[in-house]
Amino acid sequence: MLTICKRLFAVLFFIVAGFSAFASEEHAGASHGEKKEFDASEVIFGHIGDNHDWHFFDWNGHPFSVPLPVIVYHPQKGLSVFSSARFHHGHESYEGYALDEKNKIVSEDGVAIKDFSITKNVASMLISVILLLLIMTSVAKKYKKNGAMKAPSGFQNALEPVIVFVRDEVAKPNLGHKYMRYMPLLLTVFFFIWINNLLGLLPGGANFTGNIAVTAALSLISFIVIIFSGNKHFWGHLFNPPGVPFGIKLLLVPIEIISLFIKPVALMIRLFANMLAGHIIILSVISMIFIFGAISSYAGWGFVPVSLAFAIFMFFLELLVAAIQAFIFTNLTAVFIGQAIEEAHHHDHEHEEYHAKHPVTGQGYNVSEQEIIA
Repeated sequence: MLTICKRLFAVLFFIVAGFSAFASEEHAGASHGEKKEFDASEVIFGHIGDNHDWHFFDWNGHPFSVPLPVIVYHPQKGLSVFSSARFHHGHESYEGYALDEKNKIVSEDGVAIKDFSITKNVASMLISVILLLLIMTSVAKKYKKNGAMKAPSGFQNALEPVIVFVRDEVAKPNLGHKYMRYMPLLLTVFFFIWINNLLGLLPGGANFTGNIAVTAALSLISFIVIIFSGNKHFWGHLFNPPGVPFGIKLLLVPIEIISLFIKPVALMIRLFANMLAGHIIILSVISMIFIFGAISSYAGWGFVPVSLAFAIFMFFLELLVAAIQAFIFTNLTAVFIGQAIEEAHHHDHEHEEYHAKHPVTGQGYNVSEQEIIA
């Protein structure tokens, strides 16, 4: 057990050290290897932002990065495809295209262009999709070969408890007997968010789920499913709440409609904010080494143990947050879908019909509430 803990600590130390290497990139200039003042905000926002190349770190002023494909459409020039290395990290233009101060591709002639490039976040998404397909297909092949009655092994043994948890703790309580219809969606959302959260914790990893465009797309998918799953009972209570005076309906209906759109917005902001905050905190703690180092080399080296200890603690916490945020997004999606597909309570309708046929009055017809329910 002690050996396992030592190995785990060594791996975590390597990961946090990777963050340190990434943060130290601003100490070296992009050319001539000249040193410049450390800019923590530039390092942090450079990591959490999207880029047209996958940058890992700088070494002696030379960046180590993987160029990504640039795919742009110009109304006059047509489609252009080339490597982002042509921009030389934003210092040069290529075929009339350049990177602006926000790292966006613009046309030098000022014409609006369409950018379909494979950015860092898109590349990370494709990697996560490939990993999910490889893992899930291998597990599915084992089930197909050995059947469901044989003891699971490997990834099958790791994933089965998670799948059962999503089924029993998320789908069944919120969706009832219709849960199987939505299990593919819930499992896909859970594992997609979880694996991207974990990939973002690797040194140089993309801040995929900390991008509000990504969380907005995921929330839009949930919103579309909610809308198309809604039954007559759901829409009836939304636009014409039963048993409510007309004057109150004028106030209640707009609130209900607004709440319908607030649900996906809450999903979007919750995932985005939590994942973005984790990346910012870890990089901020690492950046403290270089901030103190700019004051005094002794202060910088003295802060290293404190910074690494807190960063390792935050890394453990982010491993937990990665799974929790995937669970929360999936669970809330199931809750909102469950509200849309909830059937009318037959007990209440029978109760109302009984009262209509047998009104309870004080003029010789008295019946207890228990008898009405019976």
